[in-house]
Amino acid sequence: MKPQPPVTRIRTARASSAQAGALADFPLVGDQLETWRRAFVEGEWTPWIIVGIAAFLRFLLLAIKPPHFDEGINGWFVDQIVKTGFYNYDPTNYHGPLHFYVLLLSQTLLGRNLWALRLPVVLVSIASVWLTLKFEPFVGRTISRIAALVMAVSPAFVFYGRYSIHEVWILFFTMLFFFGLFGLWKFGTAKYLWCAGIGLAGMILSKETYILHVACALIAIPVLWISNFIIEKASSFVLTTNRRRGIKLYLCRIIAGVGEPLSDLENTPQTWTYLDLAVVIGTSIALIVAFYSGFFFHWTGVRDLFEAFKPWFKTGSEGHGHEKSWYYWLALISHYELPVLAGLLMCMFALRFKTATLRYLAIYGVGTLMAYSIVKYKTPWCIISFIWPFLFTFGAMTTIAPLRFRGVTYRWFALVLFGLIGYTVFYVVNNNWSATWDHVWPYWLIVGIGLLLVVLIDRKLTEIVAALLILWSFGHCIWLNYFRCTTDTEPYVYVQTYNDIFRFTDPILRLAHADPRAYQLVGHIIRASPYPLPWTLGEFGRVGYYEKDNMPEPLDADFLLVQQDKIQTVESKLHDSYYTVPVTIRPYQDPSKAYFSAKFFRSFFPGKWPDFTGAPLQPSPSPTPNQ
Repeated sequence: MKPQPPVTRIRTARASSAQAGALADFPLVGDQLETWRRAFVEGEWTPWIIVGIAAFLRFLLLAIKPPHFDEGINGWFVDQIVKTGFYNYDPTNYHGPLHFYVLLLSQTLLGRNLWALRLPVVLVSIASVWLTLKFEPFVGRTISRIAALVMAVSPAFVFYGRYSIHEVWILFFTMLFFFGLFGLWKFGTAKYLWCAGIGLAGMILSKETYILHVACALIAIPVLWISNFIIEKASSFVLTTNRRRGIKLYLCRIIAGVGEPLSDLENTPQTWTYLDLAVVIGTSIALIVAFYSGFFFHWTGVRDLFEAFKPWFKTGSEGHGHEKSWYYWLALISHYELPVLAGLLMCMFALRFKTATLRYLAIYGVGTLMAYSIVKYKTPWCIISFIWPFLFTFGAMTTIAPLRFRGVTYRWFALVLFGLIGYTVFYVVNNNWSATWDHVWPYWLIVGIGLLLVVLIDRKLTEIVAALLILWSFGHCIWLNYFRCTTDTEPYVYVQTYNDIFRFTDPILRLAHADPRAYQLVGHIIRASPYPLPWTLGEFGRVGYYEKDNMPEPLDADFLLVQQDKIQTVESKLHDSYYTVPVTIRPYQDPSKAYFSAKFFRSFFPGKWPDFTGAPLQPSPSPTPNQ
């Protein structure tokens, strides 16, 4: 008989999940978060998912909102290129020619529709997310992926990444310019020289605001060097001095405690040659000259490129109807972009960044925010051109944590923040600030600083808060872009065309698509500032636009759109029968009334009699025979 193993009273852990108290069966939340974080940072599929999310959000229901006022003007400029053969650059227009030529190509290939109008900008917006991922060698994999994810789901980057406007181009080329500069600093190869050169040329081809970005980029260099020099000297003095007291020692200890010397400030030897530099400069100049000269049909455009700054500075200082308070951008960021707000607040700790790229981006980001705040002329879509550096500083939250200070530092911070809260309440009460979205930003900033100090104490807490902020941004992005994209109470929805315009354009376009002969219908648009209609109805060759006291003769047409104060005058001169529909094109504009000839549009109003019938046309008197 085989011997049996001895019987013991030791019990083994059950593999079944029935034993709910076994911690081995239920990993801790922190371990699970760490698993997810590693999967996000190290997974090779992560960049593709981020780009996929960006593409999905930008392509989904792309034509859900009607063309914006500016989109209509941009489309009209493309029509002028078709007529004249080149873009007639106007220095008072403040926009470069690149966008118009790309739109021309898109509309030529895909036809005249909203998808063709917006597709180039959508692709460039997605490319900006992809380019953010390429910053990995300069800021680290974790930071670049977090920044790209925030850009992919940001309300601003998605909302204006679906508009056919120039700001997305200036965003992409500015990032490409800095990508090239950082690459030259770190690797010194000709590839990055090309990126910097083409990036700068693209900025110049996109919009005159490139001068702000170039100026801030140059100013940030000495600021970075001087700040690092001061920190190094202060740290060295604290370590080597024998003093125990003194104001100098006290200040140096504060500086050494706030910042750390950079670890990668050494410049890499450059491997490109002067021939490479000449080719890059020559190519960039050739592109600028070709586009601004209308491909050599409009040479004065090259001269006007340098004359554009005079009207641009005048508009920036006066506002011309778009003047906003200096805190406008802070209000927008606090209302929509909480990850960007966190990244902006992280710039307070920029001297703790050991990477020169991150510290430089923080300095440059704050500088451009200040520059755009000084300019009185402010439109909300400009926000995407200067908040992108804060996406990287936001991503740095998870790498800089844990960040702890001495207890006395927290007490001083608490005292200052309570003082600021008290002053804010006092200011609001005495100045009768209304409780609107643009007057809440001081509370967001003060509370945000306090929360940031607490959150940065623990690494896992920082990661949880960062994830919650990204989820909040994603939710706000969905709500804004697909449910309130034409709601004029949303600050991002600025001079946006109402869906009301479809009540006028849909019957006309549907009739023309069903019967191409309808493109020859006669139309009168009798109202001021009719955009985007000149682009929307651009294929209708017999549509006229009349402003002020101009009127067509005769007034009867196949369709009309009449401004409210002109309705009585127009109706007194009409003779045909029409179906009518009230239409309001956009905010801050008088309503209009649309007229559809019963002869052509009866099928669009089934079972309904015409709403308006004019006075019968009186026959002209017969001539009296000569006596």
